[in-house]
Amino acid sequence: MNTPNNKMQAEALKSSREILDEEIREAEMELERPAVCLFAAGLMGGLGIGVSLLLMGVVLTLVDGPLQDPLTAFLVANAHTVGFIIVVMGRADLFTEYTTLAVLPILKGRASVAKLARFWGWIYLANLLGVALFALVTLGLGPSLDVVEPGRLVEFAHELLGHAWWATLLSAVVAGWLMGLVAWMVTSGRETISQVFFVWLVTLVIALAHLHHSISGFALVFFAWLEGAVAGATLGHFVLWVTAGNAIGGVVFALLTYFRTTMRSR
Repeated sequence: MNTPNNKMQAEALKSSREILDEEIREAEMELERPAVCLFAAGLMGGLGIGVSLLLMGVVLTLVDGPLQDPLTAFLVANAHTVGFIIVVMGRADLFTEYTTLAVLPILKGRASVAKLARFWGWIYLANLLGVALFALVTLGLGPSLDVVEPGRLVEFAHELLGHAWWATLLSAVVAGWLMGLVAWMVTSGRETISQVFFVWLVTLVIALAHLHHSISGFALVFFAWLEGAVAGATLGHFVLWVTAGNAIGGVVFALLTYFRTTMRSR
């Protein structure tokens, strides 16, 4: 028997097909946008993630405890989520979110690989520039306002480094897959509160598990490089494997989601 509550619950949930169609339509519009629009949206995305860098620095400075302390780790992880919430809910463009979305029109046969490469290139470069600019601001402003101790952020950045290349790559694949999940869950939610919760939940997992994210991770490692605590070759190694892993994870999520949904609807 269908009660009013059951009907309301059914209306509140989107089917997998609805979510997929909505994501494909959104991705098609994104792929057709002029380069200057992509760059502007990507730059805003990078600056938004930069807020996480600043807030993590503030939290680490205020707590001033060991990074392995559970409370410190939880507070810093929550600080990490803020930039992602700003970016996703502010409709800025983030490479790891659109790694998944932009692949879907290709699978549907509605866009070319060349358009995908163009889109990824502009968003990725603009994201990196945005977080690099915010890292510079954090380095200059944080100590001046006495809210960020640079050494604490450098210490945290080293938590992402020093791993074997395959471990970094695999970690980034998982993070890329999770960011694809963020895009899917945000589209599935009809209310802002549920969308914010989805972003918070997944990006909290990424931070707590020290998974490698090509944009937020770059912000930390680039900050450490500015401080002279990380070599340029180490920064380049980090960017290479983490970017590749995030892209692989996002594409895998897109493939699994697309074929699962289309096979169900047949």
